[in-house]
Amino acid sequence: MLKKITAFLPIFLGIVVTGVSQETKIYTHDQKNYQDALALYNNEQYQAAQSIFSKVKENTDNLETKANSAYFEANAAVRLNQLGADRLMESFVENYPTSTKRNSAFVDVAEYYFETGKYPYALKWYNKVDQKALSRGEMDKFNFNYGYSLFSSGKQKEAESYLQKVENSPKYGSQSKYYQGYIAYQQDDYDEANRRFDQIKDPEILEEKMDYYQADMNFKLGKFDEAIALAKKQMAKNDRKEKSELSKIIGESYFNMAQYANAIPYLQDYTGKKGKFSNTDYYLLGYSFYKQGDYTNAVQQFNKIIDGKNSVSQNAYYHLAECYLKLDKKQEALNAFRNASQMDFSPEIKKDADLNYARLSYEIGNPYEPVPKVISDYLAKYPNEQHTQEMQELLVDSYITSKNFEGAMELLENNPKYASKATYQKVAYYRGIELFMDGDYAAATNNFKKSLDSAEDALFKARANYWKAESEYLLNRFDDALVDYIQFQQNPMAKSTAENKELDYNLAYTYFKLKDYDNAIAYFNNSTSKGGEDAQKMYDAYLRLGDSYFVTSKYWPAIETYNKALALTGTDKAYAAFQKAISYGFVDRRDTKIEELRTFASAYPNSSLRDDALFELANTLISAGKEQQGLQAYDNLRREYGTSPLVPQAMIRQGLVHYNSNRSEQALGEFRSVVRDFPNTQEAIQAVSTAKLIYVDLGRVDEYAAWVENLDFVEVTDRELDNATFESADKQNMEGKKDAAIKGYENYIKQFPNGVNAVKSHFNLAQLYFGRGQKDKALPQYKYVAEKSGGEYAEQSLTRVCEIYIGKDDYVTAIPFLERLENQADIQQNRVFAQSNLMKGYYEQKNYEKTLAYADKVLAVPTIDNRIKSDAQIMIARAAIETDDEAKAESAYQDVLKIATGGTAAEALYYDAYFKNKAQDFEASNASVQKLAKDYSSYKEWGGKGLVIMAKNFYALGDAYQATYILDNVTTNFSQYTELVSEAKAELAIIKSKEAKSNSSIRTDN
Repeated sequence: MLKKITAFLPIFLGIVVTGVSQETKIYTHDQKNYQDALALYNNEQYQAAQSIFSKVKENTDNLETKANSAYFEANAAVRLNQLGADRLMESFVENYPTSTKRNSAFVDVAEYYFETGKYPYALKWYNKVDQKALSRGEMDKFNFNYGYSLFSSGKQKEAESYLQKVENSPKYGSQSKYYQGYIAYQQDDYDEANRRFDQIKDPEILEEKMDYYQADMNFKLGKFDEAIALAKKQMAKNDRKEKSELSKIIGESYFNMAQYANAIPYLQDYTGKKGKFSNTDYYLLGYSFYKQGDYTNAVQQFNKIIDGKNSVSQNAYYHLAECYLKLDKKQEALNAFRNASQMDFSPEIKKDADLNYARLSYEIGNPYEPVPKVISDYLAKYPNEQHTQEMQELLVDSYITSKNFEGAMELLENNPKYASKATYQKVAYYRGIELFMDGDYAAATNNFKKSLDSAEDALFKARANYWKAESEYLLNRFDDALVDYIQFQQNPMAKSTAENKELDYNLAYTYFKLKDYDNAIAYFNNSTSKGGEDAQKMYDAYLRLGDSYFVTSKYWPAIETYNKALALTGTDKAYAAFQKAISYGFVDRRDTKIEELRTFASAYPNSSLRDDALFELANTLISAGKEQQGLQAYDNLRREYGTSPLVPQAMIRQGLVHYNSNRSEQALGEFRSVVRDFPNTQEAIQAVSTAKLIYVDLGRVDEYAAWVENLDFVEVTDRELDNATFESADKQNMEGKKDAAIKGYENYIKQFPNGVNAVKSHFNLAQLYFGRGQKDKALPQYKYVAEKSGGEYAEQSLTRVCEIYIGKDDYVTAIPFLERLENQADIQQNRVFAQSNLMKGYYEQKNYEKTLAYADKVLAVPTIDNRIKSDAQIMIARAAIETDDEAKAESAYQDVLKIATGGTAAEALYYDAYFKNKAQDFEASNASVQKLAKDYSSYKEWGGKGLVIMAKNFYALGDAYQATYILDNVTTNFSQYTELVSEAKAELAIIKSKEAKSNSSIRTDN
């Protein structure tokens, strides 16, 4: 406004220096210097005049000349804009209080500042003027200039009172009415403004100003046709500074008249206030494009509306969502509908946005909150609406699609009307599968039973029978498992399921566990005859078929079956080769057995059965009369497998060979070594018993008595009490009386801490505690058994010790036990368990080199399932991330994605989005985040991290609205993850700072 006002000033104002023309009449020609200075002053040569006036002031004795010189010196300083000019003028007033130029000084300086546009300075000097000393003409000028100075200094109310005094002045009247009208215009008093503007007669002012303001006022009064006409008239004039504002008036007028096509070019010509647009500006243009069906351009305007919290913004976000839907950008539409639904300015828009938000959440997933919660909230807010049934069905399906089967079961059991029996059947089935995968087989069985009780779909009934059988099998309820497998087999739909391929194999195993070997043989034969792609399963079926023949004394068929297993490629053949060798011993092919066992020992140097083979070889050589070879084989076993449970048995056998060959001293040496090296074992008890016979034969009973006196595990007189106490506790356990069994085993351990049955008592007690979930009580019992080298329970106990410590997330304590298990395990599954958890433990300790080494070990095992394989791959990926090897990490996460489930899959999807963002493949990165939100919504931290990536993607794609909305929601919905929130806030601040340069509605102070 300031520039517009000052442009008028030269029309009305001129420079007047009071009293200058009278000087020559007052003074004589002998005051030549003073007259010369005065001439220079009047010619605006202020610097030269000031210098002479200063000298005259100092040298003249004429008081009036001195005063006049001081006055002009100060006036020149003001006009030269010199520092201290004010002080010079104030000195003049102070030093010459009676000078006739005192009031003129105030007026001159004020008018000078007025003319140069320094209105606050002008006010300072106008305030000093004695108004009573001014003439009528001077008073008009004073009132206008003073009023205008107040107006320009923002003191509009005070300005009005002075401008009103000259509104009838021939010279200042038109200007006075113009500024009074303008003040009314700024105060939105359009009637008063129009009244004032209508009184203006000056054609130059009318030409210069009125069209613009009258156009604007007509627009604000809703007179859009008149506004358009006046604005176009004003715009037609050349070089209009208001062109941008006039375009806004025309564009918005057309908009309000719903003439959107006409509005668009004018709204596009608007350049904003000081180069910045407001959210409303973006809305008007965006909505105009929207009404024209130009959704791409509409989005480009709507998505610049950031930080909107008013009815315009709610409307904009709703229509933005509709545009996104038209463009098939559903994730973007979800965010916009959610934003519109969170505002209360329009209940209708809010309700419709809520409905669309719920529908889209169901369709594509929701990264902010669980989909079931979104739909439940809708049902709670809008009960008994026309969409209620639809939402109820979507709610059930949302639990299913988000794999929240636990929530689905709870919902349906509390609200049976929400779904059909068939749906309940499926949900119960899927919940059972979920529990089965988590290893909770008892709860899985219960859910499969619920599914079967509501069976309407024959296919899901068949599957429920199958997996119920699987659960019961793993609970060692083999009779129940058999019933369900047979019911599955009898279901006509069974043959159409993937599970049917495994039926013969599983039935065979169930019969095998029930010791019904004839049926086991029949079904294992069925399984193997069908072949299959899974070589490991085929190998295992041949092994169990061979075992079934073996245990029923059909040794030749057993040998033939073990040979079939050995003929398969790519699997561990050690067990089949060992069983085949043993079988030859039962068909009177002792030499063949010896040859096979020797071959086995050299062919399978790393097999867990090699110590068994050496032991069996030694036994067979002894039985064949090859005593020295047999004793040498026992020695080989002892030397190579010092910790094997077969070593004390080998030592017993060696002692017996010496005893039977009348080498009593050598025999005693072996028996005493067994007692020394393996106390508290059955072999030690046997060694003491046999040694007693030798001592008796040798007549050295006193030596025997002295020896056994120091053996704390030999309590000869209490032997019967030891066995009776153990058998009593064991009987309670076998009968399922768990409390009594626990009490019995604890009593035994207390009475016989080093008894013959101590190891088995500790183990059984540990199993009972573990079965009850009392793992802290089970731990010391398992540790006792694990510390006893060898023994049939040692490996299982050591595995349990590791499992319990891992369950406590105590890898520091677990690692030594895991290392022992890896080295000592005979069962491959336990060895893999040890290696996979050593991998995780070393990762926890930030030992990434060992993490990667153990991951490679795990992946080298050909028979591991996908869960363990994905664990190994995720460890490789994480270790690579920690060591900044992103290329390796990216490759590893791609491997994880192929097989992972649950949280591991969520993590892999996040990194898939992360690496695609780094490669600037923003659309593909967003697709990965959407999949993460839809399929793994329960893994909230990964979802939140994915949202930050998505926000970066959207900003890179030019969608500032999506970016800021997402980041805003991360800061409010993920507060429990402080690092994530900090990252989101930092990214949000950067984006808002950039966008605020062009959008005046954006706040950057929060």
